[in-house]
Amino acid sequence: MKPRTSLRVLTTCVLLGSQLSAQELPFTITKPSAPSLIAPYLAPGVPSIRLYNSERIRALIRAGNLYLSVQDAIALAIENNLNLEVNRYGILLADTNLERARAGGPLRGVPSASQQVCNVTGGLGVNGSASTAGLSNSSGCIVGGSGTGAATIQQVGAVTPNLDPVMQSTGTFGHLTQPQANTQHSQTHALIESVSTSNTTLQQGFLSGGTITFRNFQQGLKENSPSDTLNPAVGPHMDLILRHNLLQGFGVKLNDRGIRIATMNVEASRETFRSQLLDLVTNVLNLYWDVVAANDEVGTRQRARENAEKFVEDTKKEIAAGGLPPVELPRAEAQLAKGRMDVIIAQANLRQRSNSLKEAIVRVPDPAVEAAEIIPTDRIEVPDTEDLPPLRQLLAIAMEKRPDVAVARFRDQTSEMALAGTANPLLPSLSVTAQTFNRGVAGTPQASSGRPANEFFIGGYGTALGQIFRRNFPNQSVSLSFNVPFGNRQAQGDYGIDQLQYRQSQLSSQRDVNNIVVDISARMSALRQARARYSAAKNTRVLQEQLLEYDRKKFASGLATFNEVILDQRTLVTAQSSELTAVANYAHARVALDQVLGETLEKNQITLEEGISGRVQRQSNPPVIGQRKP
Repeated sequence: MKPRTSLRVLTTCVLLGSQLSAQELPFTITKPSAPSLIAPYLAPGVPSIRLYNSERIRALIRAGNLYLSVQDAIALAIENNLNLEVNRYGILLADTNLERARAGGPLRGVPSASQQVCNVTGGLGVNGSASTAGLSNSSGCIVGGSGTGAATIQQVGAVTPNLDPVMQSTGTFGHLTQPQANTQHSQTHALIESVSTSNTTLQQGFLSGGTITFRNFQQGLKENSPSDTLNPAVGPHMDLILRHNLLQGFGVKLNDRGIRIATMNVEASRETFRSQLLDLVTNVLNLYWDVVAANDEVGTRQRARENAEKFVEDTKKEIAAGGLPPVELPRAEAQLAKGRMDVIIAQANLRQRSNSLKEAIVRVPDPAVEAAEIIPTDRIEVPDTEDLPPLRQLLAIAMEKRPDVAVARFRDQTSEMALAGTANPLLPSLSVTAQTFNRGVAGTPQASSGRPANEFFIGGYGTALGQIFRRNFPNQSVSLSFNVPFGNRQAQGDYGIDQLQYRQSQLSSQRDVNNIVVDISARMSALRQARARYSAAKNTRVLQEQLLEYDRKKFASGLATFNEVILDQRTLVTAQSSELTAVANYAHARVALDQVLGETLEKNQITLEEGISGRVQRQSNPPVIGQRKP
């Protein structure tokens, strides 16, 4: 391959690599790519934080200037604003909470525990025989651990059962030595046992308020007692337990409320983010128009300074020609000094507002951006007429488009769903438990026992398992559990608190609607006033320009005084500043009305998906180098 061709291929690869690295990764939690049996036990992929600025901002810098349109400013803020990046994680949190709610169980952070049961297989060995005969309370059962007290669930309202199947398996091995004061049964002074137990449970909860549990228990025993007919021996048993609530904790509507609330919270989180996105765009618009107004103010002050410089030169010529006394020169120079100070103040104000805008559109400091001067390419346009719909029509638009209204509606709906959690516990607790279990025993005959073993029990684990499946020793039981607290003040109090808070939420929602009406009316009035002030300021500026031009002609003809011209210049500068302030106030009033109506994103062609992903699809069109400053 030729060197030039090699260089071209290498350059192409580098450019492609840079484009791929600049692409934004999907802002979402990814499940591990592994077989379905392993994936639930692997950590999902959580997006890492993005501490870099988008390439858009570098593309807009030309010859040390940051040429910025209002749409580019909004796009940069969406892609780089750090506060918005923090808010994006709220949507991921809602999605994760929904995934957890679908698994059931108590709320996050609430403890739960199940009591571990330790027992001795009936009829197995010395202790098992004594326990079956009612002569012992299983003093030798140390295998399998000791029981623990039930944990107190610190959650108000009914707790949804675990909806994911849970398997728990415990295996224990022990070597025990127990003194035997009465050797009639064990026929030895020291009973030495080698014990192994295996306990496996599989439990599944139901949204109706019940659980089904399958238990497979096996105990193997070998001991030195000559009285054992079977030694070593194995004693398995299998249980199937169905437990269901009939009053408190009963019902799909009760137990799936957490899932329904979490599902609605996913939508609410998107609306919350839309509200934060809308506020950001509103803030960027105001900052951008402030920069535009400050930039125009600098231009106005610079033109006033240039006029003052020209006036000083004209004054010097008039004094040299004898048309003015020398005392008039200090007055003209004082006017020039004031003009220069006004330019310095306006430039400082422009730098301050530019820095505020830069802070909103960058994620991490960039020396190139810090050194660049913002050149706004858009100007504030005031339409000839202001055609505003009636107040009620604007209220309907706000109720449909405002994200905070949607969030409040979701909040009321989730509060109503959550009421079931405190209404159901008012009922007494009534539960039914049905259990069926089968046992089996098998082992190797021991000749030293002096008694022949029953052939039905001779064998290993397979023999005992066959007894279970043939249901040679079936057992069934049904139990009812009823619990009623007299007075029931705790449940009554929880219900009352939730109901009162729900009533407060309803009233707050109506109050918010009333405030929206007031806000819309105030924004409409502010926009009309801003427009009226702009029209008055514009007319004043035009008239003052005409007056200054007229007085200059009179001054050249000797019909106007020096002081009149200086006063006209000062008044014109004031009128120009008032017009710029009025234009900026109109822009802010227009932005505020769009915000209160919830139309800011729509008016600026911003979608929610662009805000969530942090990437605006619209391409920027930076000007060519040498473009004149507007």
